[in-house]
Amino acid sequence: MRRTRGFTLIEMVIVVAIIGVLAAIAFPSYQNHLRKSNRANAQAFMLDVAQKQQLYLSTARAYASTLSELQATPTVEVTKFYDLTLTPVAGPPIGFTLTATPKTGTVQDHTTEPPLTIDDKGTKTPNDKW
Repeated sequence: MRRTRGFTLIEMVIVVAIIGVLAAIAFPSYQNHLRKSNRANAQAFMLDVAQKQQLYLSTARAYASTLSELQATPTVEVTKFYDLTLTPVAGPPIGFTLTATPKTGTVQDHTTEPPLTIDDKGTKTPNDKW
């Protein structure tokens, strides 16, 4: 009489250990990919706002002080991970600074991600994140 065999406990432990090691390597890489993707969404929106500010300046002779004046509505992907602040500079010369601050408790947490800024001169900070 032939007996059917299944997996032994040792074989199962080895498989679980291998899966654990692979997950430990893959998860941080995946988190980093998400962080970069969310940052790219915020940067694209910020560049769009900067362009709209230049168009607004050419017609109104001043920079807009709110995003609604520019008819710039951030997408859910941006607002879910970043708080946006548009700050006009009274001058002279007049200007603006747009800041995207990472929200606490998200993959973009402010402890690992510095705020992104762009101003009227096109200066983007921090340099290594743009």
